[in-house]
Amino acid sequence: MPLISLWETSAKAVSEFTIEQVVTSAGDGILKDDSLCSKELRAYLAQIPSEKIAIYVGQCLATKIEKGGIILQDLVNELARRLDYEVSNGLYQGTVKAVGYDGLWKSPEGATIVTEIKTTDAYRISLDTIASYRQKLLSAGTITGQSSMLIVVGRQDTGELEAQIRGSRHAWDERLISAEALIKLVLLKEKSDDLETGKKIRSVLMPLEYTRLDALVDVMFTTATDVVEDVGQLDAAPIQKLSPELAKSAAAAATSEPAGVTGVWEFTDPRLLQQKRDQIVGAMALHIGAPLIKKSRALFWNADHAKRIVCTMSKRYTKKGAYPYWYAYHPDWDHWLEEGDEAYLVLGCMDLAEAFAIPRNVLQEILPYLNTTEMESGKVYWHIHITRNAAGKYEIIVPKRDENLLISSYAVDLKHLVVNS
Repeated sequence: MPLISLWETSAKAVSEFTIEQVVTSAGDGILKDDSLCSKELRAYLAQIPSEKIAIYVGQCLATKIEKGGIILQDLVNELARRLDYEVSNGLYQGTVKAVGYDGLWKSPEGATIVTEIKTTDAYRISLDTIASYRQKLLSAGTITGQSSMLIVVGRQDTGELEAQIRGSRHAWDERLISAEALIKLVLLKEKSDDLETGKKIRSVLMPLEYTRLDALVDVMFTTATDVVEDVGQLDAAPIQKLSPELAKSAAAAATSEPAGVTGVWEFTDPRLLQQKRDQIVGAMALHIGAPLIKKSRALFWNADHAKRIVCTMSKRYTKKGAYPYWYAYHPDWDHWLEEGDEAYLVLGCMDLAEAFAIPRNVLQEILPYLNTTEMESGKVYWHIHITRNAAGKYEIIVPKRDENLLISSYAVDLKHLVVNS
């Protein structure tokens, strides 16, 4: 049975395959250029979580797999797509007429990386050959502007290759990274929400001169701050259990407070939040009829990026005077949703067996009438509060308009959800 058909009907079974079994199930099972096997494999990889890709990379490197090197090539190129590169896959087998790169990665910032992907550096790699790929692409006009070369190596022991690069004339435009480190960058990006974080992560893959360390510190600070803000901002609730000193520290970690809430904060277990979010994303995949992959902690899209959701979470607030559920909605999220053909803001409630999938066009009608907050960083976000009206219907409070937005009709049921994973 073709891989994609099998994946669509028995995703759980396919998720238990090894990468070798996945390849065998794709097309005629023979992985070569322009084959149905290749097309199905790449289509499948575009629909699965990055954690599963990491497992497949490990299988390619831990055991001897037939054509493991070219399978790794597809896996690494898919990881680059998760970092928001526009990727052109290279050939599995080079030809005299074609430029022999393994991947061509173009960043949203306009920089291009010519990649060479190897399972091991046991055999000496010709840096001049890799550099010639880049030069040919520049001469042909295939790439323009800033460009560099990147060697992605499966094994960790790369000391000899590092020395080879340092001692060559390509030391300033060629870099080396392990597949494991590349996976870490992808997973770090997927734990964040700030689009600037992805940009900083991509900058790590470009040749940089680190005599002055400011640029490196900037990358570290941006990514670390983003992750801290993720923890603090979304899931804080008032209680009277912390000392004033600890409360002050916790409040400082949070970027904002819900309306009517001041003082002391309690944070929901991130594991429970993630479990609930995963359940909601699974339900939304069924709702829109397409598997969803993670772009960042709250942003998900399908393989061709036409269908998009922002899934943000709230615990239930019980303090007198507070609305039951509170969310921050960011302009960056809104711009990202705008670029999709079908887009939703999905509001998850930790104690409800339903989520609310608000179409972006509906959301646009109320944004001008919502309250906003500007943070010290200059970033602005809208406040979204959910409550229940006298009739027991859920609605979003629209403080600058006479009428609230009823959202019960946008509910997505989670009670009977069965998701193959």
